[in-house]
Amino acid sequence: MKKILQRCALCCALWGVLVAQPLAQSLDALDESTFELVNLYQQKGITSVQEKLESYLLSVPYWLKVVGERDVSYGYFQTTRYVFVSDKALPDLRLFKVTNQGFELLGSSSALVAQGKGHKKLEGDLTTPIGVYDLTARLSGLPPYYGPLAFATNYPNTYDRSLRRTGSGIWIHGLPLDGNREELNTKGCIAIDNELLKKYDGLVDYRDSIVIISEGELRTMNAMQAAQILAGLYAWKEMWKKGDLAGYLKFYDKENFVRQDGMRYKAFAEYKSRIFAKNEEKQIEISGIDIAPFPNGEGREMYRVNFRQDYRALLNGKVSFSSSHRKDLYVWLQEGEMKILSEK
Repeated sequence: MKKILQRCALCCALWGVLVAQPLAQSLDALDESTFELVNLYQQKGITSVQEKLESYLLSVPYWLKVVGERDVSYGYFQTTRYVFVSDKALPDLRLFKVTNQGFELLGSSSALVAQGKGHKKLEGDLTTPIGVYDLTARLSGLPPYYGPLAFATNYPNTYDRSLRRTGSGIWIHGLPLDGNREELNTKGCIAIDNELLKKYDGLVDYRDSIVIISEGELRTMNAMQAAQILAGLYAWKEMWKKGDLAGYLKFYDKENFVRQDGMRYKAFAEYKSRIFAKNEEKQIEISGIDIAPFPNGEGREMYRVNFRQDYRALLNGKVSFSSSHRKDLYVWLQEGEMKILSEK
């Protein structure tokens, strides 16, 4: 049924090209690419048109056109609406709203962070983490130390877990309600003025917000990097869908890949080899793509890629496995090619 609906949608789109204006005018207005698609449909049917359209998604020039003049310094987002950015070396906290043009600054202030330097590694090391984190909850009714409310993060994320970093309870919260501000360090959180925090609470929904935490100036993203990652993401999906094991594994960093559960590249490749050997038909759809520059200590152009993945495997026409969830890839660009360092 899903394939039938997809084909109907493609047919309607093609027909819309022709009926949106008088036929003679529309034929004159057809550009070369549209003519190619219509001709392909006439000769080989709608499946060939779908394959052609999907091939564009593997193209860096296509994604450069999608990004256009948009500012993607703090990321390319299809679902995220608000981005907190903190440089813990200052320390500060800024809030941006994601717009069609890029980012609108909603607020900026100094902040308090933990005294530890570098990446947070262990529970109780009094260090604020570095990386990209989802906001997972809005907390209230807390002890007065945390101010009027807090936004919880998902530290440790997939990448942290792959490196066996531990700890929990990393929040964006307020200052002590009793006015005692003698303590200038947190236990690992980011703390800001209570009135500003309440203002932010009235602006954002934590469910579509993230925080990017760096130590020193953030290495931002540009349009070419966003396009290379987007094209790489769809090429990775295409290799997976086709069952091309060698092509699929080329997207993984042989030297540095570690899955969240500790599985390294060699074991991962052997595991995937067994899966691919089943010769299942795969239906893979990805949507709601968010890409954010990922601060790290390795000096890499590193990014978190988060998206919705709908997956179905069929064996002899019957569904053998299915899943639907948001997926994380932690990637870097090696001479413009996407390489996966960790995934969940």
